[in-house]
Amino acid sequence: MSKELSGSTQLWNEDLAPTTAAQRTWRWYHFAALWVGMVMCIPAYTLSASLIEAGMSGYQAVLTVFLANAIVLLPMLLIGHAGTKYGIPYAVLARSSFGTSGARLPALMRAIVACGWYGIQTWFGGQMIYTLLGVMLGAPIGGEPIAGLGINGGQLLCFLAFWGIQFWYIVHGMDAIRKLETYTAPLKILICFVLLGWVYQKAGGFGPILDQPSQFVEGGKKAGQFWTVFWPSLTAMVGFWATLALNIPDFTRFAKSQRDQVLGQSVGLPVPMGLLAMMAVIVTSATVVLYGKAIWDPVDLASRMSGAAVLIALLVLLVDTVSVNLAANLVGPAYDFSSLAPKQISYKAGGYITAGIAILMMPWKILESTQGYIFTWLIGYSALLGPIAGILIIDYYFVRKTELDVAQLYREDGAYSYGNGWNMAALLAFVVGVLPNIPGFLNAAFPASFPATSDLFKTIYTYAWFVGIAISAIVYGVMMKGKAVPTLRTAPQP
Repeated sequence: MSKELSGSTQLWNEDLAPTTAAQRTWRWYHFAALWVGMVMCIPAYTLSASLIEAGMSGYQAVLTVFLANAIVLLPMLLIGHAGTKYGIPYAVLARSSFGTSGARLPALMRAIVACGWYGIQTWFGGQMIYTLLGVMLGAPIGGEPIAGLGINGGQLLCFLAFWGIQFWYIVHGMDAIRKLETYTAPLKILICFVLLGWVYQKAGGFGPILDQPSQFVEGGKKAGQFWTVFWPSLTAMVGFWATLALNIPDFTRFAKSQRDQVLGQSVGLPVPMGLLAMMAVIVTSATVVLYGKAIWDPVDLASRMSGAAVLIALLVLLVDTVSVNLAANLVGPAYDFSSLAPKQISYKAGGYITAGIAILMMPWKILESTQGYIFTWLIGYSALLGPIAGILIIDYYFVRKTELDVAQLYREDGAYSYGNGWNMAALLAFVVGVLPNIPGFLNAAFPASFPATSDLFKTIYTYAWFVGIAISAIVYGVMMKGKAVPTLRTAPQP
């Protein structure tokens, strides 16, 4: 099929083409390692902080994180099935529902969110280098902020240095990223146990946060309000991996079998995410004893260690941030940008575009201006991406019965071109799925400008991802009922 299409369509290139049997080398432990590598990151570590600050106890925070990841695992497994069966990435799978041209819309939405995350994680990595140099030199570096940028020269150079480290992996492609994830995952698990042992020894126990009761218990200052905090928190935790729930075929297309992708993801996501949240609560609890205050930022904590421990801790965090950022925020948008113009943009070129946009977005300014990281940013984009997931799942399982004509996905005039390349049923389902969440998002993001949002819309926004995925799934299913679908002709099997 590759030879047949390579010269006849603008929708094909070697990176977007179905993977061959020789390329399908990922076993279940590669997927488990991938998820362990992505889970062990600074933003995931600090998620528990937002929940405890909202009033949850440590145990409630950990259970909320675990439950959310068990929920988001389901669409990941469902959407990942198509990647393994047909060897196609997310941007190509979306063509079956949105159309060969319309698929560029969900691909671009996923890509822009990932560019923001890629820049933010790169900034975190640069800040670690900046902190490490400051500790080694015994004094902060960099001087006064640069006019127009808001950061000093040292911070800028460290940011660009970390950006350069990641660029090496973009140049060397997916296999280099797989090896990085596989080899660093055991190290991250070992470091977690070392850190727990360190705080236990230093603090003589695990501190007061573990004993701190929920603020929602009877007599507490937020008594009776647990559910009003739990549901938006759960939605936000689901939103944390909502991006990966869409583009998971970018990874599962390399799976040896369906068993490998299902077992690997089931082992690698919910349990490690819950354990990381538990470790974050325990370690932070000990910092209250050690330093007199709760320190949720692992970079700040590492900088307070002594001797070689500082160097080791920050180096581990650097490796961690590289592996997470490449897997979670580089692979997806690289394929997505490639799908916008396959003949002109390869996977590597898509990676270069992602890295370039990440610099232009000046992530340090995003972090300065973004208020309510959990309840605005995470819920906000989950409201946008949830409807896309709903459409993909209904299309693949209920409309297509998991049967796709792969060759037609790469033809401008094929069965998935619909009307001029756009499937209006998918577009309408997406719009209807997003609309109910817009008033709540505006109120959360700009409360001064939109103070009069009704309680109904605020409540709907609390369940943004769930509302979006349900509405879009129902609307798309109804509109596509009875529509003729292409007969399966090409199905590369692992």
